[in-house]
Amino acid sequence: MAIPIDIREEAGVRTLHFGSEWIQGAMRIARPWNLELEYTREMMASLLLRDAPRKVLLIGLGAASLTKFLYRHYPLAHLTVVEIELAVVAAARQFFKLPEAPMHVYLVIGDGAEYITSNEKKFDMILVYGYDENARSGALETLPFYQACRAHLSEEGIMAVNLLTSSRSFEATVERIAKAFDDRMLVFPSCESGNAIAFAAAGNAIEISFDDLKESALALKETTGLNLLPTLTRLAQARTCLDNRLVL
Repeated sequence: MAIPIDIREEAGVRTLHFGSEWIQGAMRIARPWNLELEYTREMMASLLLRDAPRKVLLIGLGAASLTKFLYRHYPLAHLTVVEIELAVVAAARQFFKLPEAPMHVYLVIGDGAEYITSNEKKFDMILVYGYDENARSGALETLPFYQACRAHLSEEGIMAVNLLTSSRSFEATVERIAKAFDDRMLVFPSCESGNAIAFAAAGNAIEISFDDLKESALALKETTGLNLLPTLTRLAQARTCLDNRLVL
């Protein structure tokens, strides 16, 4: 059965729903290339932890916010987007400014978990934010899926996963990611919306001081307009990282 698509607008922001109150994506109509939702911005903290990615896998399209941001600001990156619902792709094009045939974007209609286990491609960045109308991720929150993600990351690879702290499976999902990546993972403090982004790394180690993170965040803000300084402040206040260093 096709998923119900519901488009709403309020105060200049257009939102995507799958027949429920859960917001699956959003776009400020006056700034369609910006990242409107806080959790989408925080997923881009991946850009502070690794060099600019050349090959990116996005599992879940939603309102195409992350796809459009990377397409606009990282034109050398090749983006593979896996979306299980054709209707979501149509909605992204009609209502959320997804270009009809963007260069360097390979769009796959299919199951994200099946896709990643059925090919040998390596990616510098894997972004996971696939949910159904009941905010469930299904196979996208299983141990085999996260193990497959790790196997498909390059030596400079990083994975970012959008998690819901209100979900009964939140703690178990964090444990699965940690197990799949041999504890090379870190969950950022949750956003006001209750979303928390888990980052996991494969290959070469990541060790960055907060001063260097701030410098990278300022450079990212200058080039893309994306401000991740509030994220770094929350991360520092949470004392998640020892000695003011992020190690992954």
